[in-house]
Amino acid sequence: MNQIRKTLEAVKAGELSVDDALLLLKKEPFVDLGYAKVDLHRGVRQGAPEVIYGAGKTPEQILGILDSMTDSGIGTVLITRLDREKAAAVSAAHPLDYRPEARIGILGRIPEPDGLGTVVVATGGTSDVPVAEEAALTAEIHGSRVARLYDVGVAGVHRLLSHLDEIMGASVIVAIAGMEGALASVIGGLADCPVIAVPTSVGYGASFGGVSALLSMLNSCASGVSVVNIDNGFGAGYLANMINHMEAKK
Repeated sequence: MNQIRKTLEAVKAGELSVDDALLLLKKEPFVDLGYAKVDLHRGVRQGAPEVIYGAGKTPEQILGILDSMTDSGIGTVLITRLDREKAAAVSAAHPLDYRPEARIGILGRIPEPDGLGTVVVATGGTSDVPVAEEAALTAEIHGSRVARLYDVGVAGVHRLLSHLDEIMGASVIVAIAGMEGALASVIGGLADCPVIAVPTSVGYGASFGGVSALLSMLNSCASGVSVVNIDNGFGAGYLANMINHMEAKK
């Protein structure tokens, strides 16, 4: 539910005056901080607020962007690719929930799931879990129920087959694998829902930092498989959540 809908429903319920609602809608769509133009109307256009990409930003820049978002009334903010040092700096100013494995910081509460069903996040191996947690937490923060199936790769396919109920009951599946990236094709041949494949940079020299898995996934013969960039757990989790909420647009 986007911010405009929430505002209109608050007016309807008598929780917000018409003048206050008008003021909220008239606020400028972005704040220019010099080093960043913070998109405050992202939630109005897309149903979810802007996400802060932590890599390459100083702690001061992250805090400036975060302050501008919270000052505008955005209750839950996601910060991706956030290292421990920057997380400590942010935590000194805000009550940050930091997840080091996923390198994600969360300000505010994770909402109750309200999607169509369950997003399944599956990995080929344990080494793929950091990317998987980025995907899983991204989907959860945006309102999806997530089931995690970790270390179910093709080197022991019976491990995946022991979870057929979860695979066949999913509304969307994120398949994450490095090495040869075969997991996405196997899952794509079992499931009747969209499969989002995420190649990871896990693997030996000939994996070329995830390029081998990327090419394998792009060449998948399984129908219904799409592919995001190498190690892009955030992109996969965000897309999975959008798919999981599509009924709301009918």
